[in-house]
Order: sequence, then structure tokens, then C-alpha cells
Amino acid sequence: MGLHLETVVWDNHACMPLRPGDAAFLPQLNRVKQAGVDVVTLNIACGKQTFQHAHDLQETFRNWVLEHSDAFEIVHTASDIHRIKRAGKMAICFDVEGGDALDNDASNVERLYALGVRWMLPTYNKNNALGGGCLDQDSGLTEFGRNVVAEMNRVGMVVCGSHCGAQTAQDLLDVSAAPVIFSHSNAHAVCPHPRNISDDLMRQCADTGGVVGLCGFSLFLGDKQPLHQLLAAHMDHALRVAGEDHVGLALDYVFDREELDAFIADNPDVFPPTVFHEGAAMMHHEDLPVLHDVLLQKGWSSRVLEKVFGLNHVRLAQDVWKAPARA
Repeated sequence: MGLHLETVVWDNHACMPLRPGDAAFLPQLNRVKQAGVDVVTLNIACGKQTFQHAHDLQETFRNWVLEHSDAFEIVHTASDIHRIKRAGKMAICFDVEGGDALDNDASNVERLYALGVRWMLPTYNKNNALGGGCLDQDSGLTEFGRNVVAEMNRVGMVVCGSHCGAQTAQDLLDVSAAPVIFSHSNAHAVCPHPRNISDDLMRQCADTGGVVGLCGFSLFLGDKQPLHQLLAAHMDHALRVAGEDHVGLALDYVFDREELDAFIADNPDVFPPTVFHEGAAMMHHEDLPVLHDVLLQKGWSSRVLEKVFGLNHVRLAQDVWKAPARA
């Protein structure tokens, strides 16, 4: 059963295998589409991966989308979103988890934007040339990081604070001239994982006009209840803290389970065993109708849930994205 909403449903963060040339998992986007998702944002670089890696992986994804243009299309402007939905297709855009993909060159922001990257976070758990990670000694956004934020504002790429340390996230909120998001960060007040964010950061995100995206990854949700119940609890909390115009959906679903577990096992510095482990559960897109029903039972109206499941992301795209030069 799919989530059948008249308005746009947008999952703002999903992870296909990070292997350029490997399109084996991309047909699973048909399953996501059948679940009722109209827009999905796919990761094309993570952590220490380079600009070339992002470029090559985007090319793999783009070629597959072009081969399946009857059902999928890469979105470039906010106005594309409703057009693609009306055509019965799924819209695809991209994100980058970590400013290492800039190769220490702020001009690569514009190049990534031309590839379809619509948000980027500066640090992935650990410190880098842009700022501090949430699992490191965070001393805040660096001068280079501030220059990158200014360039992101200029080209229309959304600034994201997920995976950042609290001081770096605060600096992003203070420095950015455009709305800031936490693309996939759950509520620390509900589950005190270091990847989750405080109520204060949620409120300040809302004050910028941004959106807090809630994810369905079990480590960031809490105990052993059904994941849709836990995610509903985080969403309920975020709605009360940030407001109905500033909460969204970003499941952080990883399609290649083996790649994820190997990545965690091979990088204990980035994923300390005390707070990360292999085999963590993930909420599936097919569970979105149940999540929707649980939130209705908690008293949230259909109008509010239309915002949470997609319209808040659409509004942000309309507010921030700028017409790019095509790659």
C-alpha cells in the first residue's frame, strides 16, 4: 500500500551504494515510487570522498535516470517538482555529506550545484577544513567554512547542519544568509544520541526558515519499539518545538545493507562502536502510510502532515534554489 497524497511527498535523504559505475540497486527506486514518494534526494559523496567521486557517482545515477526517463527525472528548479509529479514520474536530486568533496576549493560548490546537488553539510561526524563534527572536539566553523557557506548562499545550495558539532551548527545558523536545514537529524530530547540535535537548534533552524528532517534509522530513534512509532514520537516532538512549517521527512534509508555495515566496521573513528554498530534497523518507505496514520492519531491534521511529508521541502526549494547552469 502506498502513501497516496495529492500533494508532493519528498524523502530528502536516501543512500544508494557509493560506487561509481554500479547501478545495480537503482531499480529499487521503483519500489520507493510505488510507496508514494514523489521526490527523493540521493547522496553522491560522504565523508572523505572527493569531488571526482561525487562527479562520477552522479554520472552513474544520471545515466540510469536517462535510461528510465519514462518514470524518473532529475530536478533542477523548484518549478520542475510539480511538473514531474503531474507527469507521473519521480523527481531526483542529490546531496553531499561533507565538504571534503570540495577538494578545498569553494568554486566546486557551483560545480556540484550544476550536477543537481541541492544541499550539503560541511562536516561528517569528524572535523575537517570547514568545521567541527558531532563526534569530535568542535571549535566551530572555520574561515574556509564561512566562505563555503557564502558561496552556497550565492548559488542557491541549501546549507545543512546534520552531522556537525553543536558549535559548527550554531555558526551555520548565525552566518548563513539563507534558511539552514538539519536534513536528517532527530530530537536529542527524545533520544540522546550525539547525532541528534537539541530543541534550541531546532527552534533556531525554524527561525531561519529552515526544515528539520527526521530520519528512520534506529540508532537515532531510541529503544526497540516499531520504528514508525519511534519516528512518530520524534516528529511529534519536532512539530511542537519547531512548528508545522519547519518539519520534514528524510528517512536516511541505505539500500545496500552490506556496504553500510562494512563502512561502519572499517571506520571506527567516524563510527565509534560506543554509539554505532552494525545491523541497525531502518524504516522502509513502505511504512510511510502507517507513520502517517500514527501521526493522525496523535492529533496532527492532514493539512499539517501534507507539509511534513513534502510541502515544507517544496517551500524551501522555492525560497532558496536558484536557476543553475546545466552540467
